[in-house]
Amino acid sequence: MKPKEKLIEELTKTLPVYQWGCISTEEITFHPEVREICQRNSCGQYGKSWSCPPAFGTYEECRDFCRSFDRAFVFTGKYELEDSYDFEGMIQAQKTFLELCRQIRARWQEEYGACTLLGNGSCGYCARCTYPDAPCRFPEKMIPSLEGYGVLVNLLAQAASVRYANGPDTVTYFGAVLYRD
Repeated sequence: MKPKEKLIEELTKTLPVYQWGCISTEEITFHPEVREICQRNSCGQYGKSWSCPPAFGTYEECRDFCRSFDRAFVFTGKYELEDSYDFEGMIQAQKTFLELCRQIRARWQEEYGACTLLGNGSCGYCARCTYPDAPCRFPEKMIPSLEGYGVLVNLLAQAASVRYANGPDTVTYFGAVLYRD
C-alpha cells in the first residue's frame, strides 16, 4: 500500500486536478447557515436527492462525521466558460468535475478501501434520484454535497491554500476526500 501522500501526488499528476491541498478536518469551517441555504431550496434539490439534505442527517451529524476523519485532500477543477452567463457551460463543467471526483474516489478505494468524498452541489449521476422512495441505485457513484454538509467552501479553499475563484469566464468546483492517517 502506498503512503497517502504518494497517491495524492499520483492523482494530481495523472488526472485533471487544477489545484489541491491537504488539511486537518479541524481546519474545515462548518456553518449552519450554509445548510439553511439548502433548506431554502434555492437549487431545487433539497429533499430530492440522496446527495443533499436532509437525506444524510442533521447539520451537527454531518459536521461531527467529517471531523471523525483526520485529514482532507481538497482538490479543484477549473473550467472555461463562454461568458459569466454560460449556465449550460457551468452545468457541463459540474458533470465533468463530478466524473473527476468519481475517478479520484475509485483510485483511492483501490489503494485504501472505502473513503468519504464530498463535492460541489447535487450528485447528478441519475436523471431522476430515487430519494426518498427507494435506496440509491448507485451508492458507489453518489457524491454528497459539501454545502449540504454545511461546509463554507470559500474558507475551505483558504484553509487548503487553493483559489476559490480563478478569473473571469471560469467556474471552479471543489471536492474533498476525507481520510484517516
